[in-house]
Order: sequence, then C-alpha cells, then structure tokens
Amino acid sequence: MAVIPNNYAQLEQGYRDKALKLFPWVCGRCAREFQYSNLKELTVHHIDHDHTNNPNDGSNWELLCLYCHDNEHEKYTDAARFGSHVEAGADLKTEAATHNPFADLKAMMGKK
Repeated sequence: MAVIPNNYAQLEQGYRDKALKLFPWVCGRCAREFQYSNLKELTVHHIDHDHTNNPNDGSNWELLCLYCHDNEHEKYTDAARFGSHVEAGADLKTEAATHNPFADLKAMMGKK
C-alpha cells in the first residue's frame, strides 16, 4: 500500500470531483442511488488501494457508499487478523449475476 502524501485532502478533492463527473452517482456494490443532498455519503474507492494512482480516465476508481467502502477495507483487516489473503480488485473480475427471477412475473401472474 502506498504512503499517503501530506497534501492528501487536496488530492482527494481533485480526484473526487473528477470521479463524480465521470460516473453515475450510484454505489458500485449495492447500487444505492445518490442525489446532491446525500452525495457526501458516496466515496471514491481506489481499486488497487494506491491513493496516488489517479488516472484521469478514472480506471482506478469506483464510487462506493460509506458502508460498502468500509466493508471493502474491512476485508484487509480481516485478512490480517485471520491469516488469509485478499487481492485488490479481485472481486471486480468475477462475472456479475444476470438471472432475474422476476423477468416473467407478469406472465406468471396471469396463469391460473
């Protein structure tokens, strides 16, 4: 993990502003939607956990709500505590679920 620079607050505001312009205001994990009134609860997470790696295209960022962001970092605390291993960004490489159990709900409701 990288050392956090002295001007971290200034850097954070810069990449946060960029990320909020690049991405929809939705948590990348739980899909909670945000509006301007609660935008302070949406954070920028560095996928590789390197806070100095801030490409302008946002490829190392994802927007996470406070809860999902805390959960993401808790993985590393748990790994250290229990002697397991966590790879930064590994969960983003998994295939997303595509099954929709309610896709034919209207048709199912019409059956007798």
